[in-house]
Amino acid sequence: MYLQQLSFINFKNYAEAEVSLAEGVNAFVGNNGAGKTNLLDAVHYLSLCKSYFNPIDSQQIKQGADFFMINGIFKKNGHKEVVACGVKRNQKKQFKRNKKDYQRLADHIGLLPLVMISPYDISIIIEGSEERRKFIDNVISQTDHNYLDELIAYNKVLVNRNSLLKQIADTGRYDPELLAVFDEQLTASGKRIFEKRRAFMEVFTGIFNRHYQFISEDAEQVELVYESQLLRDDFTALLNKAIERDRALERTTTGIHKDDLLFNIHGMAMKKFGSQGQQKSFLIALKLAQYTFLTQKNGFKPLLLLDDIFDKLDDNRITKLMQMVSNNDFGQVLITDTSTSRVKGIFDSIKVSVKLFKVTEGSIDA
Repeated sequence: MYLQQLSFINFKNYAEAEVSLAEGVNAFVGNNGAGKTNLLDAVHYLSLCKSYFNPIDSQQIKQGADFFMINGIFKKNGHKEVVACGVKRNQKKQFKRNKKDYQRLADHIGLLPLVMISPYDISIIIEGSEERRKFIDNVISQTDHNYLDELIAYNKVLVNRNSLLKQIADTGRYDPELLAVFDEQLTASGKRIFEKRRAFMEVFTGIFNRHYQFISEDAEQVELVYESQLLRDDFTALLNKAIERDRALERTTTGIHKDDLLFNIHGMAMKKFGSQGQQKSFLIALKLAQYTFLTQKNGFKPLLLLDDIFDKLDDNRITKLMQMVSNNDFGQVLITDTSTSRVKGIFDSIKVSVKLFKVTEGSIDA
């Protein structure tokens, strides 16, 4: 699968732009703030129906405009897929595949899988567990529509159960029967989500280890561990044990919404003891493992978007990474960087052709 043509109107800092892409490596070079990352974000919209960086659609509209439009022509398994996304101020987002509207945006997820690597990904390491759960959920959702539905169902019940706990605290009226209904619904969805996350991590961890070893040339010993309360106890039993604490705190304190990933280097937390280069190598290995997992599950190669990833990596790791993503295991790659000479030098050294684009404020030239 690859993106043949991308065009957009009134998207972020672009009034209008259109590019025709190579099937292999495409590099967008320009100064910081020119719009390189915005171009990648437009591709992300076409794949996952939303921005990678900002959840508020209206804030992607160019200042002074009333709407934005993004169009992409993809080639997948020999067939053309035309995807369009449109947002008007104060109106519902429109998403079309081959000129037909989607009834649910969730039905589009997984059709055109994509992996993005960006400096913003550092939040996966340094922020709270929610960021790491999002990472797991994003990967699985691109291969399993039922998983996304289970997440939506679980979160809806979780909100209702928390509202009931707050109501009990406010009124002093305890309704064990209604709580039992919510518990039953929560555990049903929660157990299914847990099993899918556990099965995913059993496969994913080995893939991650191989990628990190290649990038670092076995320079460090790292560890990726799935942490869940459900690994040690039954979900129903956990809720029963925690009921007094839940009532006191007015929220549900146990469940798969507390799951986490532990990132370690030499037996210590990557967050505290990993250098910037080691943290970046860890993140890249994590995302490349996501790419490999999606390829294995879907039977075709996703798009790979690399936003400003050369910073804080030594030359050897950069070369190893570019060798990896330029071989036959990977498909179309879109890269951004500030230096034309650096991009040319890297790909000349590994004898891989690259299509270069010059990005200036609001315009893109091949």
